Amino acid sequence: MANAAAPTAAVPTLAPPLEQIRHLAEELRLLIPGVRVGEALETTKEFNPETFWRRLNEAAVNVSREATTLTEVFSHLPLPSPQETQRFCEQVRAAIKAMIAVYYSLPKNQGITLRKLVRSTTLDIVDGMAQLMDALFMTPTQSSENNDLISYNSVWTACQQVPQIPRDNKAAALSMLTKNVDFVKDAHEEMEQAVEECDPYCGLLNDIEDNSDNHGDEEDDGLGYPNNRDLYWSEEDQELIIPCLALVRASKACLKKIRISVAENGKKDQVAQLDDIVDISDEISPSVDDLALSIYPPMCHLTVRINSAKLVSVLKKALEITKASHVTPQPEDSWIPLLINAVDHCMNRIKELTQNELELTFADSQLADDSLRI
Repeated sequence: MANAAAPTAAVPTLAPPLEQIRHLAEELRLLIPGVRVGEALETTKEFNPETFWRRLNEAAVNVSREATTLTEVFSHLPLPSPQETQRFCEQVRAAIKAMIAVYYSLPKNQGITLRKLVRSTTLDIVDGMAQLMDALFMTPTQSSENNDLISYNSVWTACQQVPQIPRDNKAAALSMLTKNVDFVKDAHEEMEQAVEECDPYCGLLNDIEDNSDNHGDEEDDGLGYPNNRDLYWSEEDQELIIPCLALVRASKACLKKIRISVAENGKKDQVAQLDDIVDISDEISPSVDDLALSIYPPMCHLTVRINSAKLVSVLKKALEITKASHVTPQPEDSWIPLLINAVDHCMNRIKELTQNELELTFADSQLADDSLRI
C-alpha cells in the first residue's frame, strides 16, 4: 500500500497591498506611547557621543529613503504585489524600529533636556510615517492631487531636523530657553498691542454693530451681542493692566538673564543643574499665558491676582534655582536681587489694586455662610 503523500503546509495568504499599508500605520502608532515613556536602555558600555549621532543620522536618512521609495511605488498603477508590499512594509518597520532603538541608547546621564529633544524628533518621524501610510491607503496613485506627498514631506522634514538637534545638554538647554524667551516676548507684544489700541477684541465690535444694524432695533445685550463691559476695559481694569504688563516684562528679563548665564557659565557636565533650570523655566511661559488671558474683558480682578501670584512664584523659584547653580558663580550677583525686587513691586501693586474686590468677595462669602446657618 502506497504511503499517503504528506500534507503540504498551508501558505499564509497575504493581505492586499492597501490593507498591509493600513495595518502598518496602526502598528506604527502603537509604538508612539512606548517612545513617550520609554527609558534609556541599561548598558555597561561607555557612551560614545560621536557614534550615537552618526547612528541617529544614518537611521533618519534610512527612514527618509524608505518614505521616498514607498511614495514612488504607490503613486502609480499597477500597485505592488502583496509580496512586494510585504517587503516594503518590512523595510519601513525595520527603519522605524532602528530609529527608536538609537534614541533608547541615549543614556539619562547625557541630560534629560537633550533626551526630550531627541525623543520629540523621533516621535515626529514615527508619526509622520504613520500619516504617510494613512495617505497612501486613502488616496493611492493620486499623490500629485492628494495628501500623500504632504505626508511624505512631513516625514522628510522631521528626518531633516535630526542634524539640527543640539549635541549636548548645555546646547539643548540654551535651545529651550531661547524658545521660552520668544514665547514670552510674543505674549508681551500681544498684550502691549491690545493696550495701545484700547481694543482688546479688535474688529469684533464693528462686526457686532453691523449685525445690529441689520437686525433693526434688537437689544444690543441680547444673546450673542456682548455689552460694553464685555468688550472694553474699565478705568480700574486699565490701571490694573499696568503692573501686569510690568510683571510680564520682568518675566522676559528673567528668562533672558537666565539664558545669558547658562550661555556664559554653563558647563556641559553639570547636566542635572541645567535640567533643573530648564524645567522651572518651562513653567514661566504657560504662567505668562494664563495671566495674559485673564486681563481680557470682562476682567475678573481676583483671577488676575491669582494668576499673577502663580507667575511670581514660578519666577522666584526659577531665580533661586539659577542662583544656587553653577551658572551663577557669584550668588550675590546684583541682577538676581534686582529682578526679585522688580517682581515683588509688581505683585504688591497688583495686590493693592485688587484688595477691594478681594474684601467684597470675602464679605459676600460670609453673608452666604450666615444665611445658610439661619
